Amino acid sequence: MNKGIYSKIKLLALWILLFAVFGIVYIFTYHFAEPKAYDFMVKNVLTQKLPFDKYKQVYGSDDVVLIVIDIQSVKKYRWPWKRELYCDIFEYFTQYAKPKIVIHDSILVALDKDNPQSDSKYFKSVGEMDNFITGFIPSAQEWENKEFGKQYDFEFQKKYALKNVFDSNILPELFNSILPFPKPYFDVVKKTGIVITPTGAISGDMTIGNIPIFDSVLRNHIPIIKYKNAYYPSVGLEAFLTLNPADKILISKHYIEFPNLNYKIKHSSSDFILTVPVRFYKLYDNQYSHKYYSAIDIMKSTELLKQKQQPLINPEIFKDKIVVLGANVPAGAGLNDNKSTPVRGEHPGVDFQATIIDNIFHNDYLNVLPKWANFIITILGMLALYFTVKNTGLIKSVISAILLIFGYILAGMVCFYFLCVINILTPVVMFILTTIVAYTAKYASENKSKEQVKFAMGKYMSHDVMQDVVKNIDNLGLGGKKSVVTVLFADIRGFTSMSEKMSAQQVSEILNEYFSEMEPIITSYNGIINKFIGDAIMAVFGEPIQDEKHVQNAVKCGYAMLERVEKLRRKWTSAGKPEIQIGVGINTGEVFIGNIGSVNRMEYTVIGDTVNLASRLESYNKIYKTKMLISTSTYKKVKDIADVIKIPDVQIRGKANKMDIYEVLKVKLGN
Repeated sequence: MNKGIYSKIKLLALWILLFAVFGIVYIFTYHFAEPKAYDFMVKNVLTQKLPFDKYKQVYGSDDVVLIVIDIQSVKKYRWPWKRELYCDIFEYFTQYAKPKIVIHDSILVALDKDNPQSDSKYFKSVGEMDNFITGFIPSAQEWENKEFGKQYDFEFQKKYALKNVFDSNILPELFNSILPFPKPYFDVVKKTGIVITPTGAISGDMTIGNIPIFDSVLRNHIPIIKYKNAYYPSVGLEAFLTLNPADKILISKHYIEFPNLNYKIKHSSSDFILTVPVRFYKLYDNQYSHKYYSAIDIMKSTELLKQKQQPLINPEIFKDKIVVLGANVPAGAGLNDNKSTPVRGEHPGVDFQATIIDNIFHNDYLNVLPKWANFIITILGMLALYFTVKNTGLIKSVISAILLIFGYILAGMVCFYFLCVINILTPVVMFILTTIVAYTAKYASENKSKEQVKFAMGKYMSHDVMQDVVKNIDNLGLGGKKSVVTVLFADIRGFTSMSEKMSAQQVSEILNEYFSEMEPIITSYNGIINKFIGDAIMAVFGEPIQDEKHVQNAVKCGYAMLERVEKLRRKWTSAGKPEIQIGVGINTGEVFIGNIGSVNRMEYTVIGDTVNLASRLESYNKIYKTKMLISTSTYKKVKDIADVIKIPDVQIRGKANKMDIYEVLKVKLGN
């Protein structure tokens, strides 16, 4: 496969993998972790009030009041109660207090067969209350008795279904039956509403596709359902419509509208359910967000009022209020109606219903940012972070990333404070992931660039010199050290006159091929090419590559070069190219090796008399018609591996005294 195509496929696969990882992290965080962040923000930001804020309501409205069958109530009358006990409570509200609505947060599906007279009193009391609303529960199960179910559905719809509802095919029809009221109860209850409360994520985001995602936390309210082509409200919405009759109800993609009331409820719908996020309130020390009174105190007050005595609870407290009656005894008797909500792990169910009712009556809803808006915010933040990291230095990019992430969290807290819900955790997780990926990509890119530079520089200087420079990059400067090395010079004989007969292109081709053949040989013997000088090569053995046998390796290298040139000569002769011969000079001694030049431009090289003598020896090959000459200092180290002819008493230019030099005839190249 073409290398370029393979690289493109590899890059494409990497991008696909990266997007897959981002997608998986986003989906997982959004559906499983984001609800927990939402709960935290609701409890610690949305339900709080700043000292200078005079207007924000954090506790439940005084218009909604709770009557709770609490621990004191069941101490007085052991649970389960005879239903006639409720009559004292109902009498209190019908005869003395004048609330607008009384909502009984209870489901009655069976008669008390042991106390039929008690049930009769209860039904009679309920029948006398025109403002009484109780709950019912729809079920996904089919009717066991089809005939009974069909008749009950007919009667139930005729009595309780909403009129003039116009649905734009938004509401899913998921229920197949109802937990039926006993007939005596059905006959007296004038108003009812659903009391089902879904657990799950924020405002309808409870599905991936059509798969429901649930946890145990109540965050939403179902205001209306569709059952057997009829529509039924929640107890809260039923209470609202009782006091605010609507001539028609429009259910569209995003709203439940009541045109004549100039009122609408924004909802989130899916194939699974239609929901509205609950706007929770701050809890009092008693763990209720609305004011509540014990049921037993109301019952005692009824008795006192009958006796013309001062009641425990003044009926005037409940004038024009919405009263929610429910039970909550955490420790006993089957009355533990605690729910898990964002504001409390054990939140009284009656207070949760009161919160829903409060939301509806006071149009007190959360403004939940749409999924697409949250997604765009996340993408924009990720892009900003990525390009910031890519185009700025480490310190600036780290500071920018921290500021963006914490700035977003702060902005999210401000939004929550003002009842606007945006995703908090998901964008932050994606920002952090983007930062990690951006730094990884930047590091990889910089490393690739460095490798490219090193590769390119390796063509201009020895790879080993370049590695030494990189290794000591922080201490790079002028200077060096003294060291004993072996220096090799190799030069093409008569190349100057030869090149005059060739074009520049031909000269370049011959030199490039020659140098390409010599370089691997020098490298294989632990030498470094210090420089190319025209058609000459200067190589150093022993530094920066530490080699105890640098003298032997230098001589072996020179001999191997001569052998390789002989093969090149035959090759070029057959190709009609000019013949070449080279001379090699080698000397061993102390040199200064290091960086020479200026602070702005320097060269890694060796200088000293040892270098000069090696150069002189190479040039003396022309005088003695030899191919390879070495100095006495070199010969002493290689006399066991080299066959030589001694050339005594040679006057070397620049030297005061004559010296012996040696022509190398043959070298043992093996170990």
